[in-house]
Amino acid sequence: MVGQRAGFGRGFTFVGRRHELGLLLDAIRHPPAVVVVEGDAGMGKSRLVHEATASLKSNGWRVVTGFCHPLREPLPYGPVVDALGKAGPWLAGTDLPPTAGALALLLPDLAGLLPPAPPVPDDPGAARHQLIRAVRSVLASLGRVALVVEDLHWVDDATRELLLLLARDLPEQLSLVLTSRTEDLPDGAPVLGAALRPTVIRLAPLSECDVAKLAGEALGAGATPELCAVLHRRSEGLPLVAEEDLLTFRDQARRDARELEHADVPEGLRAAVTERLIGLSPAGAAVVDAAAVLAVPASEALLTEIAGLEPEQGAQGLIDAMGAAVLRETGVGRYAFRHVLAQQVAHRHIPGPRRARLHQRAIDVLQTHSPAPLVQIAHHTLAAGDHEGWLVCAEQAADQAVALGDTGTAATMLRQILHQQQVPTEPRSRAALALARIANSGVDYAETARVLKAVLADLRLPDAVRGEIRLGLGLITLNLAGDPGGFHELERAVGELAALPDKAARAMIALALRDQDGAAAQAWEWLDQAEQAVRDSTNDGVRAAVQGTRLLLMAREGDPAVWPLADLLPRRDAGRAVLGQTCYALYNLSETAAQLGHDRRARTYLLETQETYLLETQEMAGRADHRTFKCLTSIRLLRLDWLAGRWADLEAQYAALARAYPDVRLVDVDRAMCLGHLALAQGRFSRALEHFTAAAELGGKTCEAAMSMTTAAALTAAMLCQGDPRAAWAIAAPAVATLRGLGTWVRTTGLVPVAVEAALTCGHRLEAERLVADADRGVRDRDAPAAAAELDLARGLLLRDAATVGAADHFAAAHQRWLDIGRPYHAAKAAELSGNVAEALRVYEELGATADAARCQRHLRSLGIGERPGHRRNGYGTELSPRELEVAELLARGATNSDIAQTLFLSPRTVEKHVARVLTKLGTTRKDVHTALR
Repeated sequence: MVGQRAGFGRGFTFVGRRHELGLLLDAIRHPPAVVVVEGDAGMGKSRLVHEATASLKSNGWRVVTGFCHPLREPLPYGPVVDALGKAGPWLAGTDLPPTAGALALLLPDLAGLLPPAPPVPDDPGAARHQLIRAVRSVLASLGRVALVVEDLHWVDDATRELLLLLARDLPEQLSLVLTSRTEDLPDGAPVLGAALRPTVIRLAPLSECDVAKLAGEALGAGATPELCAVLHRRSEGLPLVAEEDLLTFRDQARRDARELEHADVPEGLRAAVTERLIGLSPAGAAVVDAAAVLAVPASEALLTEIAGLEPEQGAQGLIDAMGAAVLRETGVGRYAFRHVLAQQVAHRHIPGPRRARLHQRAIDVLQTHSPAPLVQIAHHTLAAGDHEGWLVCAEQAADQAVALGDTGTAATMLRQILHQQQVPTEPRSRAALALARIANSGVDYAETARVLKAVLADLRLPDAVRGEIRLGLGLITLNLAGDPGGFHELERAVGELAALPDKAARAMIALALRDQDGAAAQAWEWLDQAEQAVRDSTNDGVRAAVQGTRLLLMAREGDPAVWPLADLLPRRDAGRAVLGQTCYALYNLSETAAQLGHDRRARTYLLETQETYLLETQEMAGRADHRTFKCLTSIRLLRLDWLAGRWADLEAQYAALARAYPDVRLVDVDRAMCLGHLALAQGRFSRALEHFTAAAELGGKTCEAAMSMTTAAALTAAMLCQGDPRAAWAIAAPAVATLRGLGTWVRTTGLVPVAVEAALTCGHRLEAERLVADADRGVRDRDAPAAAAELDLARGLLLRDAATVGAADHFAAAHQRWLDIGRPYHAAKAAELSGNVAEALRVYEELGATADAARCQRHLRSLGIGERPGHRRNGYGTELSPRELEVAELLARGATNSDIAQTLFLSPRTVEKHVARVLTKLGTTRKDVHTALR
């Protein structure tokens, strides 16, 4: 019997994807991995993943699957939570970390297997971060696991953010598999954004040979060459269409290919699905119509109620629809179409009047549910032609989503409102304001910015509303996109917010802190305007923000009067809004203090910031941009640890911070800078260059000029260490031009001394002299000890060749300044330049700066100082000679042969010999030298 052959009742034979299946399995079996399976609708993405996961399960892998839907009710990270809900059997007896308890509220059926739920933060961003950590904790506990998320083209913002952050910090044994339709993505847009580069498997149409094999397995001898040619032509290689045609061919008991080719129905899938719809029983047709209208997986009871059938009729109708392969069971007690294309065909197949009545019936039934599925109700209201009712439902759905912390669904609903041109001005304004306020909580800021710009083109908007929307747009553009164009939006917002002075002051504060493109000259003007705006304000928070901005501008200019005023900022006895602004002020002042060289004050402010933040965290949680505040203070404390020479655990601490806050770009930037400097000090010059380049690329996505100059200084230093002064000057010269344009000479970035060294080495002495003169004018009479130390270094470099004594004096002065500031590595560099090589060597060895120590040892040996009594020059036997020990230490830290040659001033051939002897004597491989030296 044909119905018993392969393909009918048990799924079609898997054909034509063996190569793609191999690629997918290979990627998944080497976790951590992210794999995206792309293809048009009906191309076989889900089937490919099903075949792969079946193979994985047979080999002991655990697989959890979640689905994105076009109509999704608010539930933070719904598809991922849905997937984790199936992990119960594997969680029993698992030692889950406390962070996993945050999922208890979303997975009540598994609450008994999870740790106690921690308190939920009031801040939506903090709550979201808590859930992200919980998801990662549970996945990490499952061992070898594949998390599959289907139909990512329907993903909401919040789930996309979760997947992106998870993908950036995958548990060691997790493979993330995503399916997505190519045609539903913007042209060239990556499925999770440009920050992620997964393994991508793109599915192409099946060949005629593949379709023939599919038909042969299903029909046996009935799969004639003529029929196979027709199947391929009608389907154009789309597996889904070919399968539907095969089902129709069976159900219609056809045996002649010409009947299929010339059937009096539309081409392709529509023809196949429509023929099967026509053959349904009345009850089956009613259930299918209800499923087509609902558009999401539904229970038997709901389908029966929407269809207007008695329970027995509904059950039989559902059985008929499943027997005809129109509907399928998608989960326990949930039924839906086999694919979305079939649902669309079935929906169009319903006569208009009946379709409208079914949508209205769906509204009536869904409104009785508790809680009401407002997203679905809004969809049905619009489909029924009730635009006014839809607008009310859509706003309620967005409010519900915000209340539940699902800003992704909220943003989707708000954008739907704003895309409807017929929406009146008042609700349109409300939607735009709501979208601007939650934009910082999502990752899809580009789409949000595009929508807000379109709204601003509406000339009917009141100025105050336009200004508040533009304020949100400007802050999004600056804070999330790192685009200085946000300042232009803020300037326009100031004028539009004349009737809302407190909000206008927020824009003015941001403009006052702008220091690009010569804008710092207007900083005090913007601050004066902000002070005027809030003069009569009763909002203590915004008044405190303006005061904090004044202190920051004073600090940025190296005004010593700022510190007594900063010490007077309220730490405890004030309103929470004021204390929140104290946190911001101290945090910002700490960065400037470190740039000026007041490192101890910077650390004090950061510790006070953390203490004040912990005391007043509930008030500060009222705004989403506080969600990473603790992380940012931790980053700056680690940066101060580097400057203070506390290097021992820096790599591990940065790694822990990156795992805890994978969504904070500054962690990646600072981590790369730290690892780069450590590599440079340890002679791993090529690795240092890699880290600094990565930092420059990441930092270039922000609109902070100081970041670009800091990374330029680091890259310049790396190029000088590699003996490439021309490349060093090519990097330093444009950064120096930026520094001149900004005039921020008192805030050090490390650029001035390395730029002077690069210029002198390249023969650009006049440029070096000009740079020193400019820096001298910029620092004169300012409170900037670090800039003064760098200036002493630069002056010493200018005099080093011509006047040795004068140069040594400047280097000695720099050495003392760095000691006073508390930066031992910088002090050792200056001591070495001043001729105090023994002191420099002592500090380098304490810090673990092996490359610098090796350079000092070589210098001392050249003076006959470095040899210790009793040291043999020959006959070390199986022991490492002093030179071999230096080579071994550099190898242990990952230095390449080229790095070792540059650090120890040896030829490449000599280094090769030393490396070979080291490995032979230690009896180890290059990668295990570190272990062998213990």
